[in-house]
Amino acid sequence: MSRTAIPTEFEDLLSATGRRVLAGAHPLCGALANPRTRFLAKADLIDRSKAERVRRALEASLVDELELMERPIPPESISAMRHDYGELLPKTSRARTIYFESRRERGVKAAERIGLARMMRSASFRAFAEALVGRRLAAGWGLQVLRYGPGDYAGPHNDHHPENKDARSGYIDLHLSLCSQGVAHQWLVYSRAGHFSEIVSVAQPATVTAYRLPFWHYTTPLVAKRGKDAARWVLLGTFLYR
Repeated sequence: MSRTAIPTEFEDLLSATGRRVLAGAHPLCGALANPRTRFLAKADLIDRSKAERVRRALEASLVDELELMERPIPPESISAMRHDYGELLPKTSRARTIYFESRRERGVKAAERIGLARMMRSASFRAFAEALVGRRLAAGWGLQVLRYGPGDYAGPHNDHHPENKDARSGYIDLHLSLCSQGVAHQWLVYSRAGHFSEIVSVAQPATVTAYRLPFWHYTTPLVAKRGKDAARWVLLGTFLYR
């Protein structure tokens, strides 16, 4: 797979609609500034043919570099209970990932080799997040790559980090989700007015999701179409407020 499948700038993946968002000329601009809006999911902001080329590049170059991220339900969540209806569940999940904590890690080196890290660190990636939230965001944002296969999921969690002085007051996550044609469905469920009442598909070929964290949400297990290979890649940027 050619390195040119992954552009230098995130902007080059955008559809005409996505470019209007980046230019500040779309109703989505500043949407996350609304106190009642915690989450956005849009499937028309990325050019699908370009997204498919990126997805194929990831499959060709990064699958063997991913590490397992697995947090099962702890047995003591049942065995240690002493009161009826007193259950407490920590965040559970299963997927494969690349953490960008050190450039010496194999996965990070591979992401840099194919140009993925450069695109995710591009100025237009931050500018796009700023357009959605309607305010300036700090430089030096965090990166992560995830790959969900059949049965992979993320259990209920709120992404609150009260021990981190820079993130305790909130922050922004921007995800680019790239699905293979073999994915039947995967859903993101999130809370509104104290209930897990909102649900949106994240199984489209190219979806942009944006989160004004913290808030409660979870991702259902990925389900494959019968007899098909299925995976969903997520390219994730975490932005602190400037």
